[in-house]
Amino acid sequence: MAPVSEQLAPQGAGDPTAAPLPGPAVVEPEPRRENGSECCPLSGSPAAPSGENGAQPRAAPEAPGNAGSPGNAAPEPPEGGWGWVVMLAAMWCNGAVFGIQNSCGVLFVSMLELFGGSKDEQMVFKTAWVSSLSMGMVFFCSPIVSIFTDLFGCRKVAVIGAAVGFVGLLSSSFVRTIEPLYFTYGILFACGCSFAYQPSLVILGHYFKKRLGLVNGIVTAGSSLFTVSLPFLLKVLINSVGLHNTLRVLSILMFILFLAGFTYKPLVSNAKDKEGGKMGKFRFPPEKKICNFSVFKVLSYRIWAFGIPVALFGYFVPYVHLMKHVKDRFHDGVQKEVLLLCLGITSGVGRLIFGRVADYIPGAKKVYLQVASFFFIGLMSMMIPLCHVFGGLIAVCLFMGLFDGCFICIMAPIAFELVGARDVSQAIGFLLGFMSIPMTVGPPIAGLLYDVLGSYDVAFYLAGVPPLIGGAILCFIPWVHERQKLKERAKPVDGETTEKMLENESTLVSDTTEKPAKEMESGV
Repeated sequence: MAPVSEQLAPQGAGDPTAAPLPGPAVVEPEPRRENGSECCPLSGSPAAPSGENGAQPRAAPEAPGNAGSPGNAAPEPPEGGWGWVVMLAAMWCNGAVFGIQNSCGVLFVSMLELFGGSKDEQMVFKTAWVSSLSMGMVFFCSPIVSIFTDLFGCRKVAVIGAAVGFVGLLSSSFVRTIEPLYFTYGILFACGCSFAYQPSLVILGHYFKKRLGLVNGIVTAGSSLFTVSLPFLLKVLINSVGLHNTLRVLSILMFILFLAGFTYKPLVSNAKDKEGGKMGKFRFPPEKKICNFSVFKVLSYRIWAFGIPVALFGYFVPYVHLMKHVKDRFHDGVQKEVLLLCLGITSGVGRLIFGRVADYIPGAKKVYLQVASFFFIGLMSMMIPLCHVFGGLIAVCLFMGLFDGCFICIMAPIAFELVGARDVSQAIGFLLGFMSIPMTVGPPIAGLLYDVLGSYDVAFYLAGVPPLIGGAILCFIPWVHERQKLKERAKPVDGETTEKMLENESTLVSDTTEKPAKEMESGV
């Protein structure tokens, strides 16, 4: 499955150097404020925020150290240099994390053959929990990862996360029953992937702004590249060295990811230096700044954060059970890994096409692209049982991958439109946390239906229903968002009108007091 959060994090903050308030580090340049704060480039280093080592602002209405506030501009990204190395490291992270996750169908079949028993009637249900837990935990940890990234920085979080993922995957290669895999692969490995993945996208916003779209496309292409190639490699490895040694080979990918995390060199000045150059104990920011729940005050965001998880109850089912379904229906007469190849290729193409299309759709109306993508994903899922020819399944997977890419590539632009640049980081983190529940529950339910009915037909039919319902819920967002914007525009106008009235009143009072004084002077 293509990662849902691939395009999300670059617009959030994620460095210890940023202020305690979670928010986007570099997404859109802050407009020039009345206090004159703006970026001031330094010699031999990226630009630093005004008020530090550069031009001083004329006024300082914001509290000191609150770099995430509008009163302090973010540093200007260098648009290259070491950033290209960071981009390659982030590309490897996308490929390693989601390439393994998306190839779960191949591992699922191998786990069934290795751990399954003829007497266990619920083996498909039990085995599905391994891959389902793994993908769900990647998203479940996202709100926590956002907080840790804001507190400790991209490099530390990514390196520790990759190390945990390496330990989890390596320990999975030594288990001999299915139950320990719930912890080693489903929790430990997945949590490490989550902590390694999100900082890899956040750090991109520190190095790129004008080229951020291009860089994101290249980075997320790593996921498609690994998704296309890894299933075939896994099949060869499993057939030649077995599942356990295959997991040990995959752990090499995580070790390389561990080394790649050291390239995430932060560019923003350290938040601790802002307090008079103190380098003492690290102080946790206030709770309100750690968890920014204010995003839930936005009605359009609440609808979005509810509709997306609803749509994803059946989203991950084809990625887990499609390989087993093809094996049951076509036996070994077809090369089932081709279906994952189709999903990976068209998902990458979909991101490029619909990402560009979204640039021409104003405001929250971009949501309609997600509505269309959920409609086609649900429809394609329902068509899987109807395909009795392997070529039909290829066509279904091509369309499913295309609209999967559409759904993913516009997540960040929609979040930015709904909550703004300052709150987009944790708004995305909360959303991914909500998404983890349906993505975890869906595949095991499909496995239970297979154990009871002996077929995946009903499971795929039911998996297509939630995307249709979720898409219908999202249709209300543009209308609600426009009404909210109209109300917000009215408030500043009223405030400005009141200020002007007060200014005019004070002017009239001063004029009336000055006239008698002048008359008296002239009379004297």
